[in-house]
Amino acid sequence: MADRDSAFDLGGDAAAGRSTGDPASNESRSTAADRNRPRLGSLLPDRDPAIERDRAGSFIAERVGAAGADGVVVNMSGGLDSTVTAALAVEALGADRVYGLILPCNKIGAPHARDAEALAEALDIEHDTVHLQPLFAQFGAVVPDRFDLHDEPVRSGNAVARLRMAVAYLAANATNRLVCGTANRSELLLGYLTKHGDGAADLFPLGHLYKTDVRALAADLDVPEFVVEKAPTAGFLPGQRDADDLGAPYEVVDPVLHLGVDRGLDPESVVERIAAAVAETDADAGDDSGGDGTPAGELAAVDRELVADLLGRHRATAHKRLPPPTPDADLN
Repeated sequence: MADRDSAFDLGGDAAAGRSTGDPASNESRSTAADRNRPRLGSLLPDRDPAIERDRAGSFIAERVGAAGADGVVVNMSGGLDSTVTAALAVEALGADRVYGLILPCNKIGAPHARDAEALAEALDIEHDTVHLQPLFAQFGAVVPDRFDLHDEPVRSGNAVARLRMAVAYLAANATNRLVCGTANRSELLLGYLTKHGDGAADLFPLGHLYKTDVRALAADLDVPEFVVEKAPTAGFLPGQRDADDLGAPYEVVDPVLHLGVDRGLDPESVVERIAAAVAETDADAGDDSGGDGTPAGELAAVDRELVADLLGRHRATAHKRLPPPTPDADLN
């Protein structure tokens, strides 16, 4: 952001570090971008964060204007995607037209909620924290016993995500705003979100960007370093991470999706392309490599099973990216 100020209050607590007091880096933007975005060569499109920043901001402003809305509602988790989305919305609309909702539902989410509160304050947006545990407990008490939510993390996680979206749309209805979703392209292509939960929104400003692109955009926006460094997680179970659920980190997942979905390559061709890129990177790295011969922070080799699994997830979750089907209309 050499030519623009950050949406963040750089003197605030969020810019200085975690709300819990952890220190954050004061490195330059270019250094952060270099570290946070792996050198993937030709495996991913080369997106300029400054251009994507303008594109996403213009998209937000255009959609809000076309809807005659007074602003947007953003569910803020303290994570990368929601923080970047909120910052883009503030740049596009002004802080007074962005409302943040922070919706923790268990002890695991409490530290992230405190981070989200500090980030909302740094962005100078109106925000509220609503603890959903009482609502979720009552919900679980009134649904039929056959749909018990105890010890069912996927079922209960989906229910919480839908409760969060119900609150977001209540706020949007009450204030004539749009719900600004936070999902990125990686999540959308994999269906790694809850249908009618975080998969429901009026617009997805990051929907065209892979997770690795969002990290680069975060550096351009001066998103506090502790947010960028957080391991991506849904926040429902202790120690749960996206990489565990997906079988690989986004630095590996994103090239697989680009080659297999955007480029339409079969799994064998995807494996071959990535192997060639890894070999080229290893050769260029010289002595700057890890103990296993793979440069630190670089793309790792993948096997066909992982590629087939990721592309299978994409096919199986097509229903999450499409409107509900209807019978063909007979218009004659």
